[in-house]
Amino acid sequence: MAAQHIVDMATSGADRTADRLARLPGIRRAPTPRLQQFTLPGFLDVDLCEALIERIDRDVHPSTIADPNGDTAFRTSTTCDLDHRDPLVAALNVRLHDITGIPLPYGEPMQGQRYDVGQEFKAHTDYFDPAGSDWQTYCAIPGQRSWTLMIYLNEPPAGGATRFLATGKMHKPEQGKLLAWNNVNPDGTPNADTLHHGMKVRKGRKYIITKWFRERPWPWPEGELPA
Repeated sequence: MAAQHIVDMATSGADRTADRLARLPGIRRAPTPRLQQFTLPGFLDVDLCEALIERIDRDVHPSTIADPNGDTAFRTSTTCDLDHRDPLVAALNVRLHDITGIPLPYGEPMQGQRYDVGQEFKAHTDYFDPAGSDWQTYCAIPGQRSWTLMIYLNEPPAGGATRFLATGKMHKPEQGKLLAWNNVNPDGTPNADTLHHGMKVRKGRKYIITKWFRERPWPWPEGELPA
C-alpha cells in the first residue's frame, strides 16, 4: 500500500472482539499468527437461512467494487442490500453486534450476496486502500473496516469455497456456518494476509450474508439506526 492508515480499534471495542468470539461455545480459532479468524458451524438454523435467501433473491443487483481495476470479471456476483427495518434482518443484526461486542452505530448495513454458476469474487481484501481513488467516498466518515462476519446460507453442490491465500485455507460453504476475521493487524495497520478469493461456483448457487464493522459510526440517517 502506498499509504498506511492506523485503524482505531479501541473506540468501537473491536480490539476486544477476538477474545469475545473465542468464548462462544463451539467456535474454532484458525491456528495461524497471520490473522485473527474464527469459524462457528450451525450459527444460523435452516429456516432463517431459507428466509434470508428469499430476501436476497427478491432484491439482487450487480455487485460492485471500490477502486475499479479494469477487470470486468473481477466480481461477477449479485448483491442485495438487506432492509434493516425488516424484523428478521434487524434481529440478526443485533445478534452479530452482540457476539462481537461492537455497538450498533459502528456497523454497516448488512448485505447478502448470490453467486450463480461460474461467478466469483477474485482475490481481494475487505479493507479499503487508503491510497485508493475511492478512499474518501467510502471511508471519510466511518473510517476503515475492522471485522468481517460472513455467514453461508446454503451448500452449493460444487465450488464456492472462500480461500485465504496467506494460509491456504479453503472454507467450504456449510449452511448456517459463521466465518469471522479481523481485517487489521495488531499494530493497527490493514492486514494484507486477509486477502481472500470467493471461488467460482461449479454447480447450483451460493448465498452468503456479509456484515462489516467500522472504526467510526456509520452515517445512518436520522431515526434509521437499527435498534
